Amino acid sequence: MKPIRFGTDGWRAVIARDFTFDNLSRITEATAQWLLRTYSHPKVMIGYDCRFLSDKFAEAVAQQLAQRGIKVYLSPSFATTPMVSFATMQHQCHLGIVITASHNPPQYSGYKLKASYGGPAPVALLKEIEALIPDTPVEVPDQWETLIEQKQLEIYDMEALYHNYIKSRFDLKALSKLPFKVGFDAMYGAGQRIFPKLLPNVYRFRCEVNPSFGGVNPEPIPRNLADFAYFIQQNELDFGFVLDGDADRIGMLGKGGTYIDAHHIILLMLHYLVRYKGQKGRVILSLSCATRVGEYARQHGLPVEITPVGFKYIAERMQANPDTLLGAEESGGVAVPSHLPERDGTFVALTILQMLAETGKSLETLIEEIHEVVGPFAVDRLDWHIEEARKEKALRKLGEAPPSHFAGKAVRAIDNTDGYKLILEGNEAIMFRASGTEPIMRIYTEAETAERAETLITAGQEWVMSL
Repeated sequence: MKPIRFGTDGWRAVIARDFTFDNLSRITEATAQWLLRTYSHPKVMIGYDCRFLSDKFAEAVAQQLAQRGIKVYLSPSFATTPMVSFATMQHQCHLGIVITASHNPPQYSGYKLKASYGGPAPVALLKEIEALIPDTPVEVPDQWETLIEQKQLEIYDMEALYHNYIKSRFDLKALSKLPFKVGFDAMYGAGQRIFPKLLPNVYRFRCEVNPSFGGVNPEPIPRNLADFAYFIQQNELDFGFVLDGDADRIGMLGKGGTYIDAHHIILLMLHYLVRYKGQKGRVILSLSCATRVGEYARQHGLPVEITPVGFKYIAERMQANPDTLLGAEESGGVAVPSHLPERDGTFVALTILQMLAETGKSLETLIEEIHEVVGPFAVDRLDWHIEEARKEKALRKLGEAPPSHFAGKAVRAIDNTDGYKLILEGNEAIMFRASGTEPIMRIYTEAETAERAETLITAGQEWVMSL
């Protein structure tokens, strides 16, 4: 059988092709072996998203682990990834497992592991489990009722736990009284239930279970948000929040449905914590974040650390640095350690609303304040399905003989922490990287205007095709 490997964020594969019950039993067996070798009385928290067969996959994992003598807590319904992470930490479980493919297309499913501290499992742990994956599936007899009776397997409502916690952190009544019309797009994902519970007066969009996601990948990026933008326009909303398939990542649209990129969301969070809350600490960013995010932190005297792409790297550095103020990645994942060492789109949305309530300022005014520090800027990203040989050739060229000029600008520095990020004169940047979750090359750009950021994307494609 094919090898199973953890990518940027868990193991993901196409349902019925590679993500099968047989392969799931293999990775579950490795997880069980690791737990039993490491702990005398291991405990696991298991949740799942809204995708096709997610509940059945989760039940299969729960039953297999429970039969091996591992105490299992299983969600009675779909749950967000942050809910699983929070419950894992609160119940002092040794691992959390989420059956989710996050933002991937609907034909995918996935298997994410969460560490006991409520964040992505560290790379070393994943490698240990990966090394234990057997070549053949494990037969698991149906002992569901017996395991429930013996309390080896317990149905546990982690959504209720998370709901009560969030109510203790935010003044939800005050947030509901803000003078803004706020939209919420769940993208048919796992956040569809909790967000309207917390803020009943939001204008809901795509808040139903639909395993096909309406034919749109549940990733909060511009090409997937045209319908929500129209919804905002039709209802004359002030702005709207968007959560991805498992609700750990966030996107935003402003008045008129204009896109607010993840880098500006990260800066809003940083601006609130630093300027309005007077907090200090380390800022940990993935390489694909806009250089201006790090610049904002440095201008306020905060240490900045850059990691490879993948929140597991950020979470590891957060654990190693208790002084961390914020961790963030380009794809809309933001973590505040005082909450969890984990991305949480719901928490970020509520924090931004709290910022509006406490400052009495509009979203536009707060973004203007950020631009006063780092200047206005725009970003762009291309997810490019390209032949493997050409992709590898381009990355090899960047490593061996990178260009000294790009799109008419001198290359001032190159960061190869993950892929290759070319820092250009004039506060511009272009980054080339092979995706760790999909068979694509990603090109990220940053410039003063959207037009120039798009021009850099085109220049990047032309450069690759010229090799």
